Amino acid sequence: MNATAGGGRVVVGVDGSAPSEDAVAWAAGQAELIGAELELVTAWEWPSTYGAPMVLPEQFNPAGDAERLLVDTEAAVKRAHPGLSVRRSTAEGHPAPILVEASKGATLLVVGSRGHGAFIGMVLGSVSEHCVTNAHCPVVVVRH
Repeated sequence: MNATAGGGRVVVGVDGSAPSEDAVAWAAGQAELIGAELELVTAWEWPSTYGAPMVLPEQFNPAGDAERLLVDTEAAVKRAHPGLSVRRSTAEGHPAPILVEASKGATLLVVGSRGHGAFIGMVLGSVSEHCVTNAHCPVVVVRH
């Protein structure tokens, strides 16, 4: 089956965490089911220093680390879903607005949820909540 034949594009947020891995697995299965392309999206930022000097290791490369994460994630997806069309997208910035931007024209946006976090009663993380309230398509939040 041609993965872009009519199912559109399923976007999934990737950060390497266990909830993210669950979201990728769910999104890949859904994309395969509906004949959609899977887009793996990750974001990276330079560490905030708040004015204090910060010494980073010479080999520090957040953009390269983000790209390697997506390459590894794509390889895992392809092993599980060999016929699935997959593309990768990395961007500098906070993940919430990057995922919302990626949701434009998508069939579905999938994100992982880290769960309760530090606050009892909080169901969604800040990125998940931002995506649910601002995305341009339906959103699935996958709980770990």
